[in-house]
Amino acid sequence: SLFSPTPSLCATVITHFKMKHDILSYNLSGMGCGASLLALDLAKNMLQRRKRGGKALVVSTEILTQCLYHGNERGFLLQNTLFRCGGAAMVLSNSWIDGSKAWFKLLHTVRVQGIGEDAYQCVYEGEDTKGHRGIRLSKDIVKVAGKTMQKNLTILGPYVLPLSEQAKVVFSLVARFLMKTLNKAFKTKKFPPVKVYVPDFKRGVDHFCIHAGGRAVIDGIEKNMKLEQFHTEASRMTLLNYGNTSSSSVWYELEYIMEQQKSNPLKKGDRVMQIAFGSGFKCTSGVWLKL
Repeated sequence: SLFSPTPSLCATVITHFKMKHDILSYNLSGMGCGASLLALDLAKNMLQRRKRGGKALVVSTEILTQCLYHGNERGFLLQNTLFRCGGAAMVLSNSWIDGSKAWFKLLHTVRVQGIGEDAYQCVYEGEDTKGHRGIRLSKDIVKVAGKTMQKNLTILGPYVLPLSEQAKVVFSLVARFLMKTLNKAFKTKKFPPVKVYVPDFKRGVDHFCIHAGGRAVIDGIEKNMKLEQFHTEASRMTLLNYGNTSSSSVWYELEYIMEQQKSNPLKKGDRVMQIAFGSGFKCTSGVWLKL
């Protein structure tokens, strides 16, 4: 998303492959590592508004060569060591004719925009003290990512979690509210605080494609969501073999689950969740059903 030439990459693809003149193209840039799922959400909405069935091509790429940081400031140097060039493409269709050929069915997409200066500044393109341009990654990025992911999963939860898990969350929220109310009413702290129940997404999702933003990101999500090691295997192997390929990383992970993972093989009827983060700060997610 750092590379935004004129003509756009969309125009380059259309010209190279000699596509139709009435094609609708949109070039998304500056969206960071969450751009691919944002483009997926855009393509889904466009297809749903067509009276007839259609197809949408989503191309996700990160080209970093022209944005290589040449300075020495630590906050900017992480860009050079963690990020890598990469790309992926997928075709979506809402035509019933393509149903027999489809690998997955898109069930849900959710996007959450973070607010506040800390969210806006945690991934920021700028200059160091000597005028070298680069991407500065804030120390607060894991904290900000955690907050936006919590909001995202709160919206997504009712769509994928069984009623038993949703009931536990509601019960913990009610109990927490009552304890706070009693402490205020009696001006005491005798009533213990109640922690909000963290739902077990493993009961509604079989595979997880967590954006390979770094080891700390994957470790944090694995711990907070109480995932098993095989749930984060695809993310860790993608980070090991390809680095952080930005918005395309979740598709590298999906390919790994489809073709290489033995510890938790993909089966018909399985649900796959993709989670990605982007500058700004935003968290995007998508849930697929294996056909």
